[in-house]
Amino acid sequence: MERDGESGTGTLGKAVAVLETVALADRPMRFTEVLAVSGQPRGTLHRQLSHLVQEGLLELRPDHAYVPGLRLLKLASASWARNEFRAVAAPFLEALHGQTGETVHLGVLRGHEIIYLDKVESRQAVRMNSQIGNASPAYCTGVGKAALSTLDAPALDAILCGLELRRFTPQTITDRAALMAELAQIRASGIAFDREEHEPGIRCVAAPLADPGRALVAGVSVTGPAYRVGQAQLDDWAPRVRHAARAIMDELSARLGPQR
Repeated sequence: MERDGESGTGTLGKAVAVLETVALADRPMRFTEVLAVSGQPRGTLHRQLSHLVQEGLLELRPDHAYVPGLRLLKLASASWARNEFRAVAAPFLEALHGQTGETVHLGVLRGHEIIYLDKVESRQAVRMNSQIGNASPAYCTGVGKAALSTLDAPALDAILCGLELRRFTPQTITDRAALMAELAQIRASGIAFDREEHEPGIRCVAAPLADPGRALVAGVSVTGPAYRVGQAQLDDWAPRVRHAARAIMDELSARLGPQR
């Protein structure tokens, strides 16, 4: 259907431009901000944003700001096999898996969720039921909390504003002040733990991967069942996970060169 006298192709092109504006922003965008960038009539932009939200390509948060939607993130994750980041990380994930024998994840922060970009599966009979491209809440997963810890106060506030810290298990952090305190500890140590906070019986140790100049906020983790992975084991793996994260970022910087 054509609107405002434009062809379908022209309308689609403008909708794609709006989608790109929100997807590439380093923070959630309000309607007025998208309007200023797009230069489109208010009514036209409102219709485009509504359609993009309906299709799951964008998400309208409770604070009336737009972020990439889950459908868009899943589509984007499918292309990560050709992305330099995943290629750079792969050998380090394999090495970490070889050192620990448990499942290793690479995840990237998108809005208030962590998207799994890569996974090296444990060879044990009991292992994680996770899939590449799936999303989990960042606030109650090890790799998610590691990624959140790299953000400054305004960026954190933008993500957490209006977000319900839903209880998944008795260990889930549901108080924002408690979450902020834990993120401060993670920021200081460079290590995050998931002590059965998202799934009962699953524990994890993670480290952040952050390169603000390239808008990369991610994390790497080792995950296993609680009966096999106690806190002492997580503590033992922590330096290896942190080393893997640093090695990934060093290699990424070497390949991509200086930031612009």
